[in-house]
Amino acid sequence: MHLSTFVLCLSLGALVKCASGSEWCYTGCEHTPSKWKDISGSFCGEKRQSPLNIVPGHVVTDPKLDNFTFVNFSSQHAIKSMENTGHTVKCKLKDNEVEVSGGGLNGTYSTIQFHFHWGDTDHHPGSEHMIDGHRYPMEMHIVSLKKGLSVQQAIEKSDGIAVLGFFINATEDRNISEAWSRLTSYLTNVTEKDSEVEVSHNISINDLIGNVDLTKFYRYMGSLTTPNCNEAVMWTVFQEPINIHKDLVQLFPMKAGFTNAYRPPQDLNGRRVFASPATPLPPSPPWCYGDHCVKCILKDDLVEVSGGGLGHVYSTIQFHFHWGSTSHDSTGSEHTVDSKRYPMEMHIVNKRKDLTLEQAVKTPNGLAVLGFFIESKATPKSSSGSSGHQTTTSTSSSGSNEEYWKKLTEYLPIIQNISSNVEVSAEISIDDLLGDVNRKSYYRYNGSLTTPSCNEAVVWTVFKEPIEVDHNLMMMFPTHAGYSDVFRPTQRLHTRTVFTTSASSFSGSMLPVLLLAYLCAILM
Repeated sequence: MHLSTFVLCLSLGALVKCASGSEWCYTGCEHTPSKWKDISGSFCGEKRQSPLNIVPGHVVTDPKLDNFTFVNFSSQHAIKSMENTGHTVKCKLKDNEVEVSGGGLNGTYSTIQFHFHWGDTDHHPGSEHMIDGHRYPMEMHIVSLKKGLSVQQAIEKSDGIAVLGFFINATEDRNISEAWSRLTSYLTNVTEKDSEVEVSHNISINDLIGNVDLTKFYRYMGSLTTPNCNEAVMWTVFQEPINIHKDLVQLFPMKAGFTNAYRPPQDLNGRRVFASPATPLPPSPPWCYGDHCVKCILKDDLVEVSGGGLGHVYSTIQFHFHWGSTSHDSTGSEHTVDSKRYPMEMHIVNKRKDLTLEQAVKTPNGLAVLGFFIESKATPKSSSGSSGHQTTTSTSSSGSNEEYWKKLTEYLPIIQNISSNVEVSAEISIDDLLGDVNRKSYYRYNGSLTTPSCNEAVVWTVFKEPIEVDHNLMMMFPTHAGYSDVFRPTQRLHTRTVFTTSASSFSGSMLPVLLLAYLCAILM
């Protein structure tokens, strides 16, 4: 979305440094979207960027996303002028006339302009946001500033700007596009960069939105989609598209003089996309976060864990993984330490030996999960680093575990389809995968499963020292699984207490002990 020219012109005397029109473009110059991060003062390479490919299967319903309140969206005289900025076509609104609030927004926002993103004249789609990989022909962004804030103040706050995004669909029906016919008639007057024309027709924002259901929308925190890409936007993307005739869609690239005016989707980087209660979402399968997971199922009654203050003997039934995306510095652990999220997390799931699984998920301590952070392998550790590793029956030394992670990840290309599985014949033990992680140092709290139905039946053990794995092997999980950001956001502590081991408490009887070192057959 386009705000950089607006920032320069309307900053009320405070000059805001931003990328000038000559410094960036969509195509045909040095600073195309992949190079926007290199522009001086740009935020385009940060972690909370827009737009996104929204995957409904990974979206969570938020009951706080209630109905919007729109002020003067029905006004026939709110649109002041249309301008060709060289990057978009923008419609400016009269000052202090149009407002939006509700819908889970943090206050009231003053609407200042709306603009468009499109593809090319060969009917190539050009929306910025996508739904499950689908790109619409166009997208309209209605831009509002938090009421009472200057432009400078707004771009410095995470929720300083609210943008309402509407997909635009191209149809064969000419009867539904009267307001759009009136609006697009002005495009012939703004064929040159910086050209501007006064809008004299009676056109309201509601006329343009038409019969879109405004109770159905997605919400996430993001950025402007043009340099400087300030991370200051509370995004609302409506599920239903606006339908206009296909010939009117084509007028935008034809008359404006440029094509493919959109930024590609950005990485989610641990953010969550929420949906209003009215928005229909696909059901999530049990035991899988959002959409899918990769799980290693162990042979029955061969692996156990006890000690460590658990109070019971637990049978280990499976282990699985949580990860981020394929970007180099992606993070995807579920737990965080001092707000730090690790690249991956491994969960070893155990049920009380005296209970069935059905009984265990209904019992407060029926399950015990051992959580291990996973990070990129650094320089090899000295042999002294394994001093905290308890004695188990293992086929590996206490040194490098890379060989075993390589063996395990070699199976990932075989299970790229949902519900596929493979028998693992390679000799791999849990000890082999954990390597020389210090298993005497950990956190403990009572919690829940991190996937639906989120049963509050888990004694959690989260080990402080991460497993080190080669970065290329970690990348195989999102690459071959075909999905990313497989983790639940952190939850509130409420009145619970998180406990930690200390040096004085390190005794053999307090250590979880894995009794099996060998897995002859693991099912994924």
